[in-house]
Amino acid sequence: MNPPIISLTDWFQTAPGGYLLAWEKAQFDLAVANLFGYNALQLGLSELHTLEANRMPHRWLALPEEFMGEAVLGSGGEDDPLAPLNGSPRVALVTNAAALPFPEASIDLVVLPHTLELSADPHHVLREVERVLVPEGRVVISGFNPNSLWGLRQSRGRLADRMGLSAFGVSSLYLPEAGEFIGPGRLRDWLQLLSFEVESERFGCYRPAVRSDKWLQRMTWMDRAGPRWWPIFGAVYFVVAVKRVRGVRLLGPAWRPRRTVVSAPVSVANRH
Repeated sequence: MNPPIISLTDWFQTAPGGYLLAWEKAQFDLAVANLFGYNALQLGLSELHTLEANRMPHRWLALPEEFMGEAVLGSGGEDDPLAPLNGSPRVALVTNAAALPFPEASIDLVVLPHTLELSADPHHVLREVERVLVPEGRVVISGFNPNSLWGLRQSRGRLADRMGLSAFGVSSLYLPEAGEFIGPGRLRDWLQLLSFEVESERFGCYRPAVRSDKWLQRMTWMDRAGPRWWPIFGAVYFVVAVKRVRGVRLLGPAWRPRRTVVSAPVSVANRH
C-alpha cells in the first residue's frame, strides 16, 4: 500500500503531479500573456510561476498563512518579486487569504492556483478577491474536478479511510489529503453571486489516476480524445472570470473631439 501524500508540495514531486503542473503552466501562460494593467497578484502555490508570461509592471506572489509550513521567504529588494531565487520562486508576501492587505479596487489581475480548495473559507476568499479587483479586472482559477477519474478515486479513498479499510491496504488517497474539492458548477454559482462573468472555462488532464510515469505516458491519447468525447470530466478545471460593476462605463481618450450640435439656419420671410 502506498501511504497517502498529505502535502500538496510533496504530491507535485510525483509523476501525476508533474503532469498536472505542466498542463496548468501552459494554461496560465496563455491566459495572462495578453492581460494588461499595473498590478497582478498570485495567491498561493509558489511551485508554479503563473505570472511569468504576464507583462504588468508590479507582480506579487503571496502565500496564505496556513500554507507557510514549507515556504521560504525571499530576501526582498527592488527586483521583480516573482523573479526566481536560486531556481525557486520567492515569496514576497505572507497574508491572510480572507483579508488581503490591498486597498479596494487596486489589483488588475488575481490568480488562484488551487487556492480556494485549500482554504478554510473559500467563499470568503473569493469575496476578498472581488473587493481588491478593479472593475473589469480578471481572476484566474484552477482546481481539481470532483467529477473526474481522479476525483472518483480520491472519494473512494476517503470513504475507505472512514470505514477503516485502509489498515488492510485496500485504499490510499491519490491526491493530497488536505483540502476539499469545489466543483466547477458550484464555483460558477459563487462567481455569479459576486457579479463575475465567466469569460472562459476549460478542462484538462484526462489520463486515469495512475501513479507511474510509464502508465501516464501510455495514456497520452486520452488527452487528445478527452476534450471531444468527455470534455467536462478532466481532472482539473481552469476558469477565467471578469469583474462586472453596474453603472461603470469605460471612458474614451480625452483628446477625442466632441461633436457639437449646430442648428440649421432658419430663413426669415420678408413681405417686401
